[in-house]
Amino acid sequence: MYNPKHFQENNENNLIELIEHYPFATLITHSELGIEANHLPLYIQQNNDKKVLLGHIAKANPLWKTIQAGAETLVVFNGPNCYISPNYYPSKQENGRAVPTWNYIAVHAKGNIQCFHDNDRKLEVVTHLTNLHEVNQPQPWSVGDAPNVYIEKMLSAIVGLEIEVTSFIGKWKVSQNQSGDNQQGVITGLLSEVENNSHKMAEIIKTNVT
Repeated sequence: MYNPKHFQENNENNLIELIEHYPFATLITHSELGIEANHLPLYIQQNNDKKVLLGHIAKANPLWKTIQAGAETLVVFNGPNCYISPNYYPSKQENGRAVPTWNYIAVHAKGNIQCFHDNDRKLEVVTHLTNLHEVNQPQPWSVGDAPNVYIEKMLSAIVGLEIEVTSFIGKWKVSQNQSGDNQQGVITGLLSEVENNSHKMAEIIKTNVT
């Protein structure tokens, strides 16, 4: 990922926080069949300095048959992103020297992937993912709400994934390369929009550059 110095986010806590808030990832792998991308929710598990991403895919997905155990993979997590109009910049009114751009935040996690088939471990992953994403429901659903026989059948239809992270790269492209006046203009412009993603980006810019 092209990542100029002023856009680099090196605080690992911020990177992990993005992964936790935006867990739907793009998993990029390479095998004899070429490059492949799969989309799935993952969660991060930390044990001292070791960090592991966990999730699962459908057993019908041939990915688990084509990738080698321990193969290097790339996982991409995307946070809020939005279009930035030149009209937001006060400097545009002064000299016209402005062009559109896109603000976004993203984390790339490289690691080594392993597949697993143990039902107890798969159940642990499914349960953890479920609990994470049901927490805000008025009446959270739990794995235990379904019949055991049905859950066993569903577990046999998935393959667990574990990716031991070897490196993180974070990019926060949030108008750091603009003047203070232009940064404030971007915040004001985004807050005037009705799209919620724009409001999130305005808050991110406030936190990072003002």
